Amino acid sequence: MFQNFLNTLLKTVGACAAMTGYCCCCRSPLPPADQPPPANIIYYKYDVVNEFPHDTGAFTQGLTMVDNVLYEGTGLRGASSIRRVDLETGKVLQMAKLPDSYFGEGIAAHNGRLLQLTWKSQTGFIYDIDTFERTGEFNYLGEGWGLTHDGKRFIMSDGTARLRFLDMETLESVGQLYVRYGNEPVYYLNELEYIEGSIYANIWKQDRIAVIDPASGYVTAWIDLAGLLTKEELRGADVLNGIAWNMQEKRLFVTGKKWPKLFEINLVESKREPYPEVRKPAQ
Repeated sequence: MFQNFLNTLLKTVGACAAMTGYCCCCRSPLPPADQPPPANIIYYKYDVVNEFPHDTGAFTQGLTMVDNVLYEGTGLRGASSIRRVDLETGKVLQMAKLPDSYFGEGIAAHNGRLLQLTWKSQTGFIYDIDTFERTGEFNYLGEGWGLTHDGKRFIMSDGTARLRFLDMETLESVGQLYVRYGNEPVYYLNELEYIEGSIYANIWKQDRIAVIDPASGYVTAWIDLAGLLTKEELRGADVLNGIAWNMQEKRLFVTGKKWPKLFEINLVESKREPYPEVRKPAQ
């Protein structure tokens, strides 16, 4: 009797997770779009401007730049941290570690605060950006993946095709946005960065970035980042994950989990779609 009850309960929880989008493998249908998809999608390749050392022990989950200073959030239980990093040398200048029970995820900075998500603990942490002293925490339903902000609201990913908006002060949910390429959902939205009116999102396990219109949720451009690391460098590295934008100098940086390098790149428009299978979720 108890086993039947337990099986029913698990099925119900799974169904609720699928309907709400809290499950990272959610495949529930998207709500109808308010407008048609954009007529033209831009496809970008890249030119490498600079290469900088990156800590191969850093399981990069978040990357951001504030006032020309680079901040990084790392994951894995027992190794999760926030860091202030010297761009030129890759040296960690300051670090605060999370308790071993937490798996760190995306970070974002605003108004003297540095926020860090955790993966499955449904808890985020708030730090003083100068001292790295923990000054508070906040809660959310489901998983935490990427985090950024547009100056008016924080924008959070949870591994699904949905982005959530959080109030800048209370950190309570104030809305959501479903991301689609044409009429198809874009799954596995990961690390985020807000750049000049668009949301840039890593796609987990893929060497590309989606450029998203924050008003409609449509992907307006794709950035193909294949080939940044050599075959030798890839042997000890994990997936592409990490986007930082230097607002003052208009410089774009990318890296990945346990990558030996952090790259400054310029985007170069391409004439063709590099990923004909982009509508399909990663396996």
